[in-house]
Amino acid sequence: MTATEHLTADGDPEREEVLRLRAEVRALRARVRAHPLISQAQGMLQERYALAGAAEAFALLRRSSQRFNVKMRTLAGALVTTPRPDERTVLWFPRRVRRPEPDLGFMPRDSAGGRSRGAVLGAVLNRTLAVVGTDMGNVQTVDRVGGGLRIERHTGLTDEFIDFFEYVDEEGTSCAKAARDVAQVTVSDVENDPVFTEPAREAILAAGSRACHSVPLTSSAGLCVGMVSAHVDRPLSALGTPQLKALDVMGTQAGRWLVWHEHTVLMDALEYLHALGRAERARHGRATG
Repeated sequence: MTATEHLTADGDPEREEVLRLRAEVRALRARVRAHPLISQAQGMLQERYALAGAAEAFALLRRSSQRFNVKMRTLAGALVTTPRPDERTVLWFPRRVRRPEPDLGFMPRDSAGGRSRGAVLGAVLNRTLAVVGTDMGNVQTVDRVGGGLRIERHTGLTDEFIDFFEYVDEEGTSCAKAARDVAQVTVSDVENDPVFTEPAREAILAAGSRACHSVPLTSSAGLCVGMVSAHVDRPLSALGTPQLKALDVMGTQAGRWLVWHEHTVLMDALEYLHALGRAERARHGRATG
């Protein structure tokens, strides 16, 4: 049996080991990408609340992240981009007005009456794939720090694709164009469409995608806050008016929900983090007083 056959045979130990190592490398890359942002957040917490060290700051981030089901990177990004609170006050956002959770016509609430951010993004992806008629796609959200688009959910795409497009800026892809124009974009033939840079085109074709359709997730102010893209393994004809309308409605509903989540759940997580920091500072003050 050749080396290639060893890597493709089902149940082959060598193939399983290669897959395991690739997964470890992807996890390490993800940690490396997130590390500078989380380290910056730790430093801010240390300075702001006179914490003993980085480990103590990380523990506070983790507690808030877990309590509100918010990714650590998302929480760190919110922390470093939000004006600091008045540390003498209990609340970080004392004048905040709480809004009701927006309806999502493509996704019912769960039995507990709420929806997690991950579940909503998953439903956005599933709905888009069903409308376009494919099983490959991804959801991105606007990165608070970098301003580009960062992948948060995906299915049917290769690991190499995810690594390449984990973060995209304002040029060189159909999703970047859709975000810039705040409009749906159909690429009927990836191989010949000028929207892509050559490295991006090669990465998409290598993943088995020959066409794609991108839908912006928009706020009530008409801003792009995320993107969902469906990839197809064959050239794609223009979508019909009912399909485009259904995707437009979904994009508007999902975008408004993401804004609500940022202004409600994420701010709740920051408020909790502020309360934890104040409590730790008071505890240290009593210990040294």
